Amino acid sequence: MDQRISIRPKIKNIGSFDHKKNEEKFQNETLRPIIKMQHDLIVTFFQNYVISKKINFAELNADQKRFLINKIFRSDNNLRTELRGLIIGHFTVQEYETYTTMTREINRRMITMIKNRLMSLFTGYQLLR
Repeated sequence: MDQRISIRPKIKNIGSFDHKKNEEKFQNETLRPIIKMQHDLIVTFFQNYVISKKINFAELNADQKRFLINKIFRSDNNLRTELRGLIIGHFTVQEYETYTTMTREINRRMITMIKNRLMSLFTGYQLLR
């Protein structure tokens, strides 16, 4: 087993992959563990981004934070690119080869997962499942 895979946290309750699309399987087997492993770095990266933009994030209420996070993720391509790099850098060669076959969909899923994680952390917002 590749050492990069062995250091990833195990995620419970993902379920069976037998009937899922390749993108969903990749999301659950690869993206979720890496994003969980990189959580502290992602949070620190986002906090430093907010500080660098001179946004007084702490003074915003939950709705304002949610609006701002959505706006930032919608408008700042550099932020999205750097966040993707924090995740892609932990792919194995095989995972990267899989990623290149469905880059657009995986990028969308990756950014959505990171954005939702930040929203949940900073606003208490929980997605309904």
